[in-house]
Amino acid sequence: MKILFLSQRVPFPPNRGDKITTWRLVERLARKHEVTIMAFAHDEADMEGAEALRAKGFETIAIPIDVRRQKFKALPQMLGDTPMTLAVFGSPQMQSAVSERMQEMDAAYAYSSAMGAFLLPQAKPWVMHFAELDSDKWLQYAERHHWPLSQIYRREWRLLEKFETKVADATSQNVFCTPLEQRIFQDRIPGRPSMVLRNGVDLEHFSPRPSEAEPEHMVFTGVMDYYPNIDGCVHFVKEVLPRVRSEFPNARFTIVGSRPTKEVLRLGKTKGVEVTGFVDSTADWMARATIAVAPLRVARGIQNKVLEAMAMGLPIVGTTSATQGVGAIHGRHYLVADRAEEQAHGVRGLLRDEAARSRLGLSARKFVEKHHNWESVFADLNGLFAE
Repeated sequence: MKILFLSQRVPFPPNRGDKITTWRLVERLARKHEVTIMAFAHDEADMEGAEALRAKGFETIAIPIDVRRQKFKALPQMLGDTPMTLAVFGSPQMQSAVSERMQEMDAAYAYSSAMGAFLLPQAKPWVMHFAELDSDKWLQYAERHHWPLSQIYRREWRLLEKFETKVADATSQNVFCTPLEQRIFQDRIPGRPSMVLRNGVDLEHFSPRPSEAEPEHMVFTGVMDYYPNIDGCVHFVKEVLPRVRSEFPNARFTIVGSRPTKEVLRLGKTKGVEVTGFVDSTADWMARATIAVAPLRVARGIQNKVLEAMAMGLPIVGTTSATQGVGAIHGRHYLVADRAEEQAHGVRGLLRDEAARSRLGLSARKFVEKHHNWESVFADLNGLFAE
C-alpha cells in the first residue's frame, strides 16, 4: 500500500522522544508498504534530517514552521473555539500538500493530534496515533497553575476533548502508547476502535556500562525547553537535592539535554548541579551515572528517558507520572516516589546500598528486553493496513 505518514517534526535523526518513535514507525511500516513522509521542519537540523531521509530512499516533504511566530499569530484564536494547539500548527501549505498527495495514497498515518487535523476531510482510511492524549495533558497543566493560566489551560483541555472526539469518529483506528490513555479515551468516547502500541528502546545503543559509573552521580535526560522537564528539574534541584546532599555532600546532579532555558541554565549555578546543553550521546552521560531520576510532575504517555535508563541498567527514582506508562513494578524495576522527601529517601537509600542498585538495574534491563524491544512492541503495526 501507499501510505502517507504525517509527523509534527521531521522524524530523523532519532535524537529526541517523538523523533525516536516516529522514525521507528516509518522504518517498520516501510518493510511492507511504500511510505511517503510529510512533516514540519522546525529548524535547519530538521531540513537536514529531511535530506537524510531522501538519501535513505524515502519521499519526504518538509514544510518549514516557526512555532514561536505561529504562537503569536494564533493569539486571536483565543477568542474563538479553535484549540491553540491546532491554531499553532495550522498551515494552509500543509493542508494543501496533504490533500494533493492523498489523491495518490491508499491510506495515511498521523502521529500527534495536530497532524490528524489535516486528514479530517479525507475519506480514505487513516490511523490516528496519539503521541499523548493532549486534552488530558492540558488538564494536568491547569491543575498545576493558578489563574489566569489555569483558565487558559482548561479552555485548551475542553476544546481538545471536542476535537479528539471528532477525530475518533473519522479514523479507522486510534493508537495510544499506554493502556492508561486508552482507558481514558474509551471512557470518554466509548465504542470507537483503539489499540496500544507501546514505545520501545534501542537495546544495543542503550546497554549497561557499569565500569564507567561515577560515585554519587545522578542524571536526568530530556529536551530542556519542554515545560514538564523544566518543572521536574527545578523541583528536584530546589526540593530534593538538598535533602540528598545533607547525607551525601559530594552528590552531583547532571541535567542532560538540548535547548536549556534561562531558568534551567540558572540551576547550573547551584552547587553540585551541571547543565550540559546539547550532547552527541545521552547514553554516554547515563553511563557515568549511579542513579537516574525522573521527577516529572506532569506527564502522559511513555517516557523514553525512563526506558533508556532502564536499558542502561540504571536504578531509577521516578514519580508516578513519569513511570506509570512503562508498566513495570515499584520496588522491583524502579522506585516510585512523588513527594520531595520520598524522592530523597529513595535516592539516599540507593546511594547507600550498591547491592540494591545492582538488583534494580538488572531487573529493569530484563524488563525492557522483554516488554519494550522494538520488534515486539510493533508486532501488531502492519495489521493496521490490510492489503
